Amino acid sequence: MTPCILAATDLSAPSRHAVDRAYRLAAEHGWPLHLVHAIAPGLFDGLQALLGSAAPPLDAALAEAAAAQLAALNAEPRHARGVTAQCAVVSGRPTDALPAHAAAIDAGLLVLGARGEGFLRQLTLGSTASRLLRKSRQPVLVVKQAPHEPYRRVLVAIDFSPASLAALAEVRQLAPEATLVLVHAVELPFEGKMQYAGVDPEIIQRYRIQAQLDGMQRLRDLARQQALPASCQLFALHGNAPSLLLEQEQEQDCDLIVVGKRGTHMIEELLLGSTTTHLLMESQGDVLIAV
Repeated sequence: MTPCILAATDLSAPSRHAVDRAYRLAAEHGWPLHLVHAIAPGLFDGLQALLGSAAPPLDAALAEAAAAQLAALNAEPRHARGVTAQCAVVSGRPTDALPAHAAAIDAGLLVLGARGEGFLRQLTLGSTASRLLRKSRQPVLVVKQAPHEPYRRVLVAIDFSPASLAALAEVRQLAPEATLVLVHAVELPFEGKMQYAGVDPEIIQRYRIQAQLDGMQRLRDLARQQALPASCQLFALHGNAPSLLLEQEQEQDCDLIVVGKRGTHMIEELLLGSTTTHLLMESQGDVLIAV
């Protein structure tokens, strides 16, 4: 992860959680911070036509007002924490403009709010989030809670793919002091077909138990290979991956969930369609989509 953070804001009060978290992370790590506000082109074309050519350009006035609000964020010591962010107002559809700006400044992390107005309000509603996550070449941190402290307990979804291992490495850099909770969802191959074929439930249960034992051994091997601290907790559980993540988030009192962007079917499904929406909407804490 490149030590540079880009926080996107729609300048609404609810979206301030993401900005505050970005300032906190920048202060914790000494990383540069950039704030960006995207203005969709042609937003006021109809109103401008109604007012006539003699009226001042509304787009220019909106950009000027947004720049002033971004500057005001830097001037609030309670939020800025001694960090001075570089601010930019960009034109374009947020799903295009934000990844493009992140690439232009070589950002290592894109921070978004799960609550806000306009574009950010749509983040938890499906297609917009999926398009942005697919286009982003940076990890995306979706902030849901007001940050009161550094991340304490982080749940990491592990399917042993390169993407999930990269996610583990990224979160260790992002939250080095947090307790890691590694969760591997065990899905028994052909379980549905075995049930349909009338295989003895006790036999299926034995397969499940063995699969969980194998999963736990792989997690122990991973923890040893990655030199994870002794405080790291390991869970290989049978069931649907998204449901398990949400369940363990609560049981383990985690304030951040981390998933990889490209992996085997479990991780990949988290980024596509309804599962992403479910995870973003139902999780209590923040969600990091790692690359």
